[in-house]
Amino acid sequence: MAILTTQINPRSEAFQANEQAMRHEVMKLRELTAAIAQGGGDKARARHESRGKLFVRDRIDHLLDEGSPFLEFSALAAHEVYDDAVPAASVVTGIGRVSGVECVIVANDATVKGGTYYPLTVKKHLRAQEIARKHRLPCLYLVDSGGAFLPRQDEVFPDRDHFGRIFYNQATLSAEGIPQIAVVMARVPPAAPMCRPWPTSRSSSSSKAPSSWAARRW
Repeated sequence: MAILTTQINPRSEAFQANEQAMRHEVMKLRELTAAIAQGGGDKARARHESRGKLFVRDRIDHLLDEGSPFLEFSALAAHEVYDDAVPAASVVTGIGRVSGVECVIVANDATVKGGTYYPLTVKKHLRAQEIARKHRLPCLYLVDSGGAFLPRQDEVFPDRDHFGRIFYNQATLSAEGIPQIAVVMARVPPAAPMCRPWPTSRSSSSSKAPSSWAARRW
């Protein structure tokens, strides 16, 4: 069997320069993702907290099994795409373990434009559903959204892979036996109920929810 050898010399000036450059870029990325995790800024966070509501990432932490990891999708979505800041495209998505089951979680961040949907919010939501379907993972939706971001509604509603596709996907996944469960965190406008799934959402009612959910703080 051939032996693969490396020509890399970690003691060389070139290697050390590259290492320092990479460490600098990693540090910048971590600082950026930490800033994005703060959502819509201090004013929006204070208003959200004054209503007695948890922040979106705290909700996810409370939802996940204790000590289990959360694999976040697309944390940089919508970064510097629009004239106004839309951290994480106003929705946090990823895979986490709930009651021992790996699930796809889609959680609106109400501190970012009231959790409204920009074009890239829709794209990010649809991508999470695509992953759920491919790997047959239950979907948990933590809904706290003002619906579509109306100044961009012409980019959110009309096309095949726009806002209505979310509802279509929920129906399709449900028909395929992939659970669709929603927790609605606030009053929502007429458009936002489309983020709430149907048939299997019945399992999220208080009388049928797993007993371990009863103690979870939202």
